[in-house]
Parts: sequence; structure tokens; C-alpha cells
Amino acid sequence: MRLAAIAFTTLLLAAGRLPAQHSFTQDDIDNGLRLYRNTCVVCHGPDGDGVPGTDLGHGKFRHGTTNDDLEKIIMTGLPGTAMPANSFTEREAFSIVLYLRQMAQFSGGSAKPANGDSARGKAIFEGKGGCTNCHRLQGTGSRVGPDLSDIGTLRRAVELERSLLDPNAEVLPQNRYFRAVTKAGTEITGRLLNEDTFSVQLLDTKEHLVNLQKANLKDAAFIDKSAMPSFRDKLTSPEIADVITYLLAQRGFDSK
Repeated sequence: MRLAAIAFTTLLLAAGRLPAQHSFTQDDIDNGLRLYRNTCVVCHGPDGDGVPGTDLGHGKFRHGTTNDDLEKIIMTGLPGTAMPANSFTEREAFSIVLYLRQMAQFSGGSAKPANGDSARGKAIFEGKGGCTNCHRLQGTGSRVGPDLSDIGTLRRAVELERSLLDPNAEVLPQNRYFRAVTKAGTEITGRLLNEDTFSVQLLDTKEHLVNLQKANLKDAAFIDKSAMPSFRDKLTSPEIADVITYLLAQRGFDSK
């Protein structure tokens, strides 16, 4: 992981200046990912290849190449093109650049895995993979894990593959599990739904809504590791390709 971070920082330095105000953390990259998916994905797509002549997923830009160039384009747009100005701060624009650089660094997955079959992937997802024990898709399955009904619009094939094989490699903030221990010694783990000054609300591993008063807790913190198991030794490579193809087809509507 340290070598990967050094390589990524070197890539950013080569692509443009990194002044003091542009030091960054993984949280910045995660924020860039969220901003990209909430705004940019509409035109550019999850793989960054939705605009002809531009392939953000592989670092191929039609206008500008340095980090500063890309920041400016993201904020001010490109006159005479469909690229609009956006009300991002400089920090937010830079976080998107960070995500684009990371996306290019880890590019290598195709839009659809070779020989992947969606029907077989559905059968594995609901059967051998046991994915519905944690995930909900098109109104069916558990709410313990993230709903995957529109995962095909949010994640690229290479990212889905990484999540299946090495789930700890990238744990998005909204998907981290939360662990709370009461003063009586009871431990509750689940997805954090809400938190205020006095309480936290969790969806526990049995899909029960749990409301906890902070005054009654002796320990409470996010769990860094993913609750999702690795399928590296549970599914074959063709089965992984089938599941990825099935997930890429999920775009927020019932595709049956």
C-alpha cells in the first residue's frame, strides 16, 4: 500500500504542480469519487469514456493535461463545448482530479469482462455467492449492505473486480461499519444511518434498527476493514466475470 501511494504521488507530481495547499489524503480522493459520480458521471459515464474523444478513465484529455489545467476546466468549463462551469471550490475540483488520476492509474478493466454472462452472474449472485444475504438489488435481498440496484452507473468493471477480490482495498466512507459498546458491555455492529449530538442509529447485522444514546456508550468508532468477504477463493475467474457483468447491467431500474 505504501509503494502504491508513493507511485500515485509521483504520478501527480509528473502531471502538474502540487503546491502546499494541494497536499492530499485518501479522504480527498474519496470525496472526488463522490463528486464525480454525483455530477460528472451523467455525461462522462462511470468509465470516463462517455464523451467522444475523451477517455478520463485512461488519462486521455482533449483539453489540458496538468492538474492545474484540469482543475480550471472543472470549475470554469469550456466555452463553445458541452462542458459547463461548476460551482466547485478549488479543493473540490482538485479532489476530482485526484480521483481521475487514480482511475487512470488503476485502469485495466474493460467495460464488460470478456465472456461474462449476466444470466449466469444473476444465478451466482443469488445462489453460490450468497450476495443477497447482505445486499439488496431491485427490491430483493438484505439491507445490511449497500443497495446495488444502480451499481452499474456508479462503478467500473475494474472497481467491482477489486471489491470482489480485495474488499479492504477501498472501503467508501458510507459503507464502513460502525461498532458501539455500551457501558454494560454489549457490542453492536452495523451500518451507521444517523448520528446527532446525543445518539446514533444503526442498522445491525440482523436488519434491526438500533437507537443508542451516547451517554450509555463506553466506546464507539468506525471499523476500518470491510464487512464484505473476499471471493478470491470462493468463485472462479469466469464466475467473477459473470457477476461483474450482471452488476454492470444494474442501472436503477428493473432489468428483468
